[in-house]
Amino acid sequence: MPHVELFKKAEKIEARIRLKRPFLSSKVQAGFPSPADDHFDQRLDLNDYLVKKPAATYFVKVSGDSMIGAGIFPGDTLIVDRSLSANNNTIVIAMVDNEFMVKRLKLHKGEVYLISENSKYPPIQVKDLDMMVWGVVTYTIHKPQ
Repeated sequence: MPHVELFKKAEKIEARIRLKRPFLSSKVQAGFPSPADDHFDQRLDLNDYLVKKPAATYFVKVSGDSMIGAGIFPGDTLIVDRSLSANNNTIVIAMVDNEFMVKRLKLHKGEVYLISENSKYPPIQVKDLDMMVWGVVTYTIHKPQ
């Protein structure tokens, strides 16, 4: 399966890529414009903000519309941390019967459910299914429209 290959490749990547970009130290007004500084004071590495545990973190591209109610849209990139515990109401990457999916984990009265955030899709009760959590979604990077 191509999805399985994606995760195998992600596991092999252990080096932390440093991508420092200019960071303007002035705040930006969301209303009436104000003059900004003419220079950048420091560099910003998004890894410092988005990746807490590099060896346990991977990125995955979203397809499908089952999570639009959670603000996760087709083409978005998810940042997933495998070291975090999957608790009630967390959004997870799960493999169910050899198929990867992103869903909200719901624990209710001793039962486990994977919930879509789109009413077109019914909840999946994980009872007799082979299911493994591959990590907790920590951030969503939206693809520009």
